[in-house]
Amino acid sequence: MTLKMWISDLIKSMAILAFLCGLLLWVLLTLVVHGGNTWWAWAWILVGLFELLMLWLFPVVIAPLFNKFGPIEDRTLEDHIKTLMEKVGLQVKGVFRMDASKRSKHTNAYFTGIGRSKRIVLFDTLLASHAGEEILAVLAHEIGHWKKKHVLKQIILLEIFSLAVFYGVAKFLNWPLLYQTFGFQESIPYVGLFLIGALIGPLGYFVQPLESAISRKFEREADDFALELMKTGEPMRSALKRLAVDNLANLTPHPLYAWFYYSHPPLAERIERLTPSNKG
Repeated sequence: MTLKMWISDLIKSMAILAFLCGLLLWVLLTLVVHGGNTWWAWAWILVGLFELLMLWLFPVVIAPLFNKFGPIEDRTLEDHIKTLMEKVGLQVKGVFRMDASKRSKHTNAYFTGIGRSKRIVLFDTLLASHAGEEILAVLAHEIGHWKKKHVLKQIILLEIFSLAVFYGVAKFLNWPLLYQTFGFQESIPYVGLFLIGALIGPLGYFVQPLESAISRKFEREADDFALELMKTGEPMRSALKRLAVDNLANLTPHPLYAWFYYSHPPLAERIERLTPSNKG
């Protein structure tokens, strides 16, 4: 990655965050001041709609600001991918190749978007270093996430958590001790939001194990789906080994560290699970 590209990415990221987060913060503060006692409910709805909008906009507006997306050159692979999609009844906007190699050697493939913006993205590094069957196996894993409704489940869990957070913030904003502890003699909404944010932030550390456990559960289910769809675990096992090399994965993480932080099961566990005789 060149210095010019790094600076360009930084400027674009800061501009996007300043605009979107600034706009969202302005609306939230307006709701806090003028929304009455139920401002937290309206704020929760607003943030939920904003998140859905970002899921729709990201692949068609934001991602192209950083990477170029085009058709994959291997038509045979593209046909196999489309056949795989038809087999599970999944319709996507298209299959795209992303110029990830301009920034990293990291290899990946993913689904993105919702509704008509839904698409498959393959890193050019993945296309260059993996065989066709391995790429199909990786995609089968991603299809598993969609078919098992993991995205929907994550959204529902996130919205439940967000609702609880907004309700708690609304209660704390009216707590005089919060302001008096830090030397303020009156309740000032934007000061209260800043203080609550500073206090809540560290609590997220203790939520990490639960978030990691849910994510690992979803990953195991997606691996199981890939094994069932591909009828063999060999392509996925081979792909995982190559991904581990390309992405410099830790092959022997401490079990406690993996339990706390890892969003995916350790490589050895995934490979063992993808071996039919050991599965279950």
